[in-house]
Amino acid sequence: MSTTLPKVAWIGLGIMGSPMSENLIKAGYSVTGFTLEQDKLDRLAAAGGTAARSIAEAVGDADVIVTMVPASPHVEAIAYGPDGILENARSGALLVDMSSITPQTSVDLAKAAKDKGIRVLDAPVSGGEAGAVEAVLSIMVGGEQADFDAAKPLLDALGRTIVLCGPHGSGQTVKAANQLIVAVNIQACAEAVVFLEKSGVDLKAALDVLNGGLAGSTVLTRKKDNFLNRDFKPGFRIDLHHKDMGIVTDAARNVGAALPVGGVVAQLVASLRAQGDGGLDHSALLRSVERLSGSPVA
Repeated sequence: MSTTLPKVAWIGLGIMGSPMSENLIKAGYSVTGFTLEQDKLDRLAAAGGTAARSIAEAVGDADVIVTMVPASPHVEAIAYGPDGILENARSGALLVDMSSITPQTSVDLAKAAKDKGIRVLDAPVSGGEAGAVEAVLSIMVGGEQADFDAAKPLLDALGRTIVLCGPHGSGQTVKAANQLIVAVNIQACAEAVVFLEKSGVDLKAALDVLNGGLAGSTVLTRKKDNFLNRDFKPGFRIDLHHKDMGIVTDAARNVGAALPVGGVVAQLVASLRAQGDGGLDHSALLRSVERLSGSPVA
């Protein structure tokens, strides 16, 4: 293993974090990880990483700290306080937060970290579990150019499209826009699926030809089998997309941008969650359309 690569601490080993950290290990990085679930720590160790017993232990001698947790409160919980990252990381370390959180949380974190001599990038991702496993994520980054340049080789091991979008918080703003587009796209696909099925059309054939034309999309490519097989095993949970739709609608209100369709889809996501489907993949928006259409819901 190359000794010139920075030492990495990875906090958060969920659906996305586990395969992403393993891709860094495959790329030759030394990765020490911490998460709350022992089985996830065991998985990291089996892949060649080192399991830490605390955040402090994980980040103590790290050059780069990567965080991948569900939402703003989780980022604040691991970053602040005596047991958090800012109190235990060394001055000069680079903190790359890949969680999807509010832009303001990222701005506040960067400011607090600067006082400790810690550099910060917000670097949320798009591509879901499959993109994480295949290391083809799209990574939208906010922060300083020099810090982005320093992090770029590491990010290259995780994704395919990696872009600095502006100052702190910009990555999160672009991610919010991404989640708006994805949710509206899934909803449109779900409505088309129910329309096609009620019309008696061969659904697989229809989706194949639609995906070859202007209606085609990465969303349809990735979610086509979910629709066809009614397989809603979570790659990205409705619960998390509900959180993200809250972020984008709130941020849009703050800047005076109207989201007429996005607002409706945000309510449909919230409704699906209220009906007990929050733990399912966001392609389960199909279930909401089926209920509204009087179709049987598997």
